Amino acid sequence: MPATFTQKLEEHLGTQLLMRTSRSLSLTEAGRDFYESAVRLISDLEAAESRIGSGQASPSGVVRVTAAHAFSRLFVVPKLPLFRERYPKVVVEMLVSERNSNLVEEGIDLAIRNGPLADSSLIARKIGVSSIIAVASTEYLERKGEPRRLSDLDDHDGVIFVSQDGPRPWTFGSRAGQVSYTATASFRSNDGEQLRTAVLAGLGVTQAPRWLFAADIRAGTVRRILRDHEPGKITISAVRPAARRQSSKVAVFVDFLAELLPGHE
Repeated sequence: MPATFTQKLEEHLGTQLLMRTSRSLSLTEAGRDFYESAVRLISDLEAAESRIGSGQASPSGVVRVTAAHAFSRLFVVPKLPLFRERYPKVVVEMLVSERNSNLVEEGIDLAIRNGPLADSSLIARKIGVSSIIAVASTEYLERKGEPRRLSDLDDHDGVIFVSQDGPRPWTFGSRAGQVSYTATASFRSNDGEQLRTAVLAGLGVTQAPRWLFAADIRAGTVRRILRDHEPGKITISAVRPAARRQSSKVAVFVDFLAELLPGHE
């Protein structure tokens, strides 16, 4: 939004909507409230047009979706021709990122996320589950040996996911409950595709959702290890802002996502 318009709007409302620094802009509490109210009004208008307008009999418009690069490549984009056949007026805009985007501030309709959700301002729908597994390439295991116990990992190289909070430790199950393990890294990345490539190249062991390596395990190039210590399954969810009414275009895309993953682990 142009700066002059925003400033005039702030003067009209008598409150600051944006926190401004030399490097970034972010919404104030009042700005977030105003934005969410405006989005609700626009969503209500779109819903009314969809119900009443003769040219809006089927869902239409752009659905902005964010997902991890690997998940989008493996499970979503290859299936979009089928979605396009059903809903030719809906355009999917895919924004790939491993970070948890701020859906409201970034104007995103939907996010696909793995694991527990910490943000209570989001509405989530379960679209699948995935086991969390430890893997390494067959070539690496033949060269270094296969770890049979958690303590054996001390002699192995780790391919580690790193977030904005730093390297992410692995979680394993044990008789005493879940334990955290920090591996010695040979490679680190904030992108699942890079981790998969590193594992296939023989750089070491990693822990990841099973879906990332399912095809490689079937092909025999990657082996699942330490199965007795797997921490369990995580939920794969489609999430959207709670303050925003779900439009028909978003609803049909969420339904489509749920069809892609039934029973997937």
